[in-house]
Amino acid sequence: MSVRDPDQPARPAGSFWSRRVVAPIVRQLKQGVTPEMVALTVALGLVIGVFPILGSTTLLCGIAAAALGLNQPIIQLVNYFAYPAQLLALIPFYRAGESLFNRPHLPLSMPMLIERFRADVGQFFSDFGMVAVRGIVVWCLVAPFVAAAVYYLTRSPLRLLASRARAGRTA
Repeated sequence: MSVRDPDQPARPAGSFWSRRVVAPIVRQLKQGVTPEMVALTVALGLVIGVFPILGSTTLLCGIAAAALGLNQPIIQLVNYFAYPAQLLALIPFYRAGESLFNRPHLPLSMPMLIERFRADVGQFFSDFGMVAVRGIVVWCLVAPFVAAAVYYLTRSPLRLLASRARAGRTA
């Protein structure tokens, strides 16, 4: 049993997931955001979050949310959680782009790309710019299907969460 330091504020009850992911979504649902809009926000946050250019997704999510009237905090939260998937998907997107455009496979690895970027940014873009463009084309082909799947898979659970949130609010 641990003893809480009285000088430290008490931590809210619940798991990290509950406090940092579920609670903000429930707050939005209680404020009248529809489950369908939250599902669209989650779907686009995830899909944009794996866009194959590191460092671009925060801005892209912000633009998408502003253009479509989506919730900025939720889309950025999903984008943040998608970062590991983005790292895992970068090389596969680039490889698929090479295959789609019948280009020779370049030696690619995350450490090598980072090293080359740090050594000479201009040369990096000269050497790997078209690799990135081909990866973006593959992302553009895949993204609508993934977004639709995520939207339809999250919509029903979000409707259930919304009905529970409304019931809790009126009780």
